[in-house]
Amino acid sequence: MNAKDIFKITVNLVVVYVVGGVLLAALYAKTSPIIFQANQKEKEEALQKMIPSADTIEKLGDWYPHEKHCEYYKAQKGGEVIGYIVQSMGKGYSSYIDLLFAVDKDMKIQKMEILKQGETPGLGDEIMVDSFKGQFPGKDINHLKVVKTETTQYIQALTGATISSRAVTEDAMKNGLKFLQEKLGGSSDNQDQHQPQLKGGNADGSH
Repeated sequence: MNAKDIFKITVNLVVVYVVGGVLLAALYAKTSPIIFQANQKEKEEALQKMIPSADTIEKLGDWYPHEKHCEYYKAQKGGEVIGYIVQSMGKGYSSYIDLLFAVDKDMKIQKMEILKQGETPGLGDEIMVDSFKGQFPGKDINHLKVVKTETTQYIQALTGATISSRAVTEDAMKNGLKFLQEKLGGSSDNQDQHQPQLKGGNADGSH
């Protein structure tokens, strides 16, 4: 192979890479708005499910539990605030647990949903089951506490998954509710009005 052949091969490779890059850029430019719109719609639907009676859900701001970006919102019906929604993060046994919870104006939990988690199958991932999530409605910040005994006053830990239970209850939800109360205590319900509106792994251990 002489220098001329090497030059031809090099030029051909450059052309292939350039054309491939252009095609990928064009594909990204075409699909990224579609992906963004789909993600936005999915977010709006998830928020609406937290407080179905709300006719508007407005973002109030951002916060960063465990240095992870999260958001918090207020829900209104007929112009009146009926509750708040907080996205929060808890550090579980084998993953960060991303969740949403809704509270009423009295700061009592109305609903919670796990958005993403990677806890141990059969143990920590039991945080997804209705029997665990069903313990939260009606609880205030003083009762977001995990205990290992049977209880209706607090949150009963999942068997063999106390770390995951505490990550949801105390790390994500209690800290998220404390953050919300502090933010609302220092400002009116109409804070941040410039924000847009949304319409409508290993075996887990015990301590």
